[in-house]
Amino acid sequence: MEDNRNLTEDRPTFVTHLECSMTGERYEADRLHNLSAAGKPLLVRYDLDGVKGALTKAKLADRPMDLWRWRELLPVRRTENIVSLGEIATPLIELPTLASTHGATGSLIVKDEGRLPTGSFKARGLVMAVAMAKELGITHMAMPTNGNAGAALSAYASHCGIKTTIFCPADTPETNISEMALQGADVYRVNGLIDDCGKLVGAGKETVGWFDTSTLKEPYRIEGKKTMG
Repeated sequence: MEDNRNLTEDRPTFVTHLECSMTGERYEADRLHNLSAAGKPLLVRYDLDGVKGALTKAKLADRPMDLWRWRELLPVRRTENIVSLGEIATPLIELPTLASTHGATGSLIVKDEGRLPTGSFKARGLVMAVAMAKELGITHMAMPTNGNAGAALSAYASHCGIKTTIFCPADTPETNISEMALQGADVYRVNGLIDDCGKLVGAGKETVGWFDTSTLKEPYRIEGKKTMG
């Protein structure tokens, strides 16, 4: 039987506040944020002493091996706001033949993130961004993307009923466009580059009212990505 304890048990998060990555200015947790007043990314901060007391090696070893085993070091407070499509612990794989082919003098090891639900490491960041969007009451998310991030956002957002709008550069492969659309996103191919897509997302934040989920313009994608380590 599948062990879903990481998704169903109530556990504390030790988030204390958010902090501007340049100035150190503090921002209140549990509120909607994009960039800091200085226009820089916000970082989530934790009470690490509290984590040390609550999350022992023995407790961690007893938990299922998935992304949500690190709940104390993740920002989602309420269990009911966890979103998951099955984020397993991905393996490290040694590639001796490839190492030899390229003349590597040591081991060549890769982390197989393709086993995550949407086929790339982008799933880590977007599952956390969407879970926090759910927790903070966001109903519409938007982002510029070349493909993988948009696929992850579309999958997780549709899973919990959040509307998604995606803008892609003109050269985005049709396969990526179809993947996002099939998962419920409104997808627009832009006659321009990724920066042009980002400008459309930023403008729509003001006119349409969606939440800008662009890379480093919200605090929580990086919180999911850190679980790769």
